[in-house]
Amino acid sequence: MSDSSASFSIKHWALDDRPREKLLQKGKASLSDAELIAILIGSGSRTESAVQLSQRILAKAENNLNVLGKFSVQELMKFKGIGEAKAISIVAALELGKRRAAEDVVKQSKIGSSRDAYHALEPLLSDLPHEEFWIVFLNNSNKILQKEQLSKGGITGTLVDVRLLFKRALELGATALILGHNHPSGNTSPSNEDKKITLKIKEAGEGLDIKVLDHIIVTQTSYFSFADQGLL
Repeated sequence: MSDSSASFSIKHWALDDRPREKLLQKGKASLSDAELIAILIGSGSRTESAVQLSQRILAKAENNLNVLGKFSVQELMKFKGIGEAKAISIVAALELGKRRAAEDVVKQSKIGSSRDAYHALEPLLSDLPHEEFWIVFLNNSNKILQKEQLSKGGITGTLVDVRLLFKRALELGATALILGHNHPSGNTSPSNEDKKITLKIKEAGEGLDIKVLDHIIVTQTSYFSFADQGLL
């Protein structure tokens, strides 16, 4: 290894600049997002350290981990110094964080407000580049029985099978539903199609005594509640 490349190896950095050692000595909360990513990728290139490379990646993601969570393996590999293995490590770590958030919501599984419903759906939907339609099945105490994807579509919309929805609700013994889908555009306003499918599902549920309590539109930073806006 040449002197120039050796200077960028983590073991040659000053102690405060070594993220692994910093985590051990000062705790995980002391590390910046870039330092945590640097631990994942291990090394940089001949011209920049792992932390500098991580800072460059984060800058491209608007210094926002939710934005970074949308990056594919192929997009990450466009950065000099990031090969397939490093890209996979970043994607896997962000997915684990997303799943941890989802599990935390399940622990407080009773839905009492639109915000509770949003928190149940946000980890599943907020950083997707395409639309998905999910159903939260509830019992008569408004506790979550199951969360399931009903459809997956392009960015312009999804196709929803109402018969399949209620077949599953009856199988689970659900007495109430919360509908949820995402708008990758970031616009929380419901489309006419969103309003139509909500009304269609609500009317179908009335015949089976299964209530639609809300329909949540999820974006990366916010949400829209049909119930809060008096659309149910």
